[in-house]
Amino acid sequence: MKEVFNESGVFVEYGEKKVKLENGHELTHRQEEPTVLWWKLKEAVKGKRVRIVVYEEE
Repeated sequence: MKEVFNESGVFVEYGEKKVKLENGHELTHRQEEPTVLWWKLKEAVKGKRVRIVVYEEE
């Protein structure tokens, strides 16, 4: 096996916001947005058989 991709950073950015509804209830709206790192990884592994290992950085 050889290394194809080695970078670090935030993979997906999450956002939450509270929305008040007309009936008085509150709803949490969650949003996920892929970052540039996600797109780079996607292009690097496209069409290849790979094993992906992910480590959490402190």
